[in-house]
Amino acid sequence: MTREFQKNLDSVTELSHEISAHPELAFEEHDTSARVIAALEGSGAFEVERGVADLPTAFVATAGSGDFVFGICAEMDALPDIGHGCGHNAIAASSVGAALALAPFVDELGITLRVFGTPAEEKGTGKEVMLRRGVFQGTHAAMMVHPSLKNVVDPKFRASRSWRITYTGRGGHASRPWDTLNAADSTVVAQTAIGLLRQQLRDGILVHHVVKDPGGAVNVIPATTVMECMIRADTIEEVDEVWERVKRCFEAGALAAGTSAEIELLPSLYREFHHDQVLAPLFQSHAEAIGRTFPEYPDKLFGSTDMGNVSLEIPALHPMLSFDVPPGVGTHTADFTVAARGPEGDKFVHDGGLAIALTVADVAQSESLRVSLKAEAARLAAGSDRNN
Repeated sequence: MTREFQKNLDSVTELSHEISAHPELAFEEHDTSARVIAALEGSGAFEVERGVADLPTAFVATAGSGDFVFGICAEMDALPDIGHGCGHNAIAASSVGAALALAPFVDELGITLRVFGTPAEEKGTGKEVMLRRGVFQGTHAAMMVHPSLKNVVDPKFRASRSWRITYTGRGGHASRPWDTLNAADSTVVAQTAIGLLRQQLRDGILVHHVVKDPGGAVNVIPATTVMECMIRADTIEEVDEVWERVKRCFEAGALAAGTSAEIELLPSLYREFHHDQVLAPLFQSHAEAIGRTFPEYPDKLFGSTDMGNVSLEIPALHPMLSFDVPPGVGTHTADFTVAARGPEGDKFVHDGGLAIALTVADVAQSESLRVSLKAEAARLAAGSDRNN
């Protein structure tokens, strides 16, 4: 397995560099998806179904026909203006590397290997769309690995939703403001109200907001402004509970300025994550053998991911492997984009991809682990059916 992985390492590392050089936003990953598919099809081992879930850039690549189905997720989208500041170029490449290493052995291992090309993790939650449209159905376990600033096998990811708020007033010349209803004032009142509300929220609940369209000129009273809001909490139920209070802050902005507020729920649903405790120790042991260490961090809190949605319906794992970057460099920054296409990103592609491949092989070769994961997948599927 390790020898097969090393054989493909140069090509998958180059794939990471190519994806980084051509960053694409959520649901627009046409070049990225094509490059990942080409790498898998080029091995001669994978059959690829394109455009799954009616998403042009989503795909499923399949090798083998065994009765245990293991999925590896390849994220592909970049961030606006920053590029791959979350390292999705390295994620996709590590997943391809793991898949290419496993492909020659799928029949011997008795597994069906699926690579899920999952668009729009940053915005739009492509995995949620794929789940709802049955793409993950029949998969018994799934995993991926993500770059970060820490080595953590079971990081804590939180649930979140997002909303867009559009204020509409009456614009006009700033020299005659008494004839206007200033939509920008609504954003100021809303942000002030949210700032005051935060002291009444439970510890750890986060309310993010940004003014996307504040108005265009200093001598023009804007008729419309646009804000976006995201709430993070431990569960999606708690997110929805907090939103009822935050929504009143946005409504207060409209009331105070005499504008109207149109509130739209955005299609970005990130659920809480449940890490599978069968997969976690297997991955950790292989990553440690490669040279990674996993300190007991008191803080394992990260952001949100739509892989959490998968974890509530299929046994799943989403470990983090660190980049060695200067202090002050964090994810979702231009500096992290540079690191993701440099030596740290290359090391991640090696360590993450190899550890995934070895983890899948361990599961495949253990009848007890296969039975355990199948049983858990059935239990989660039954719960999902009840909830839907």
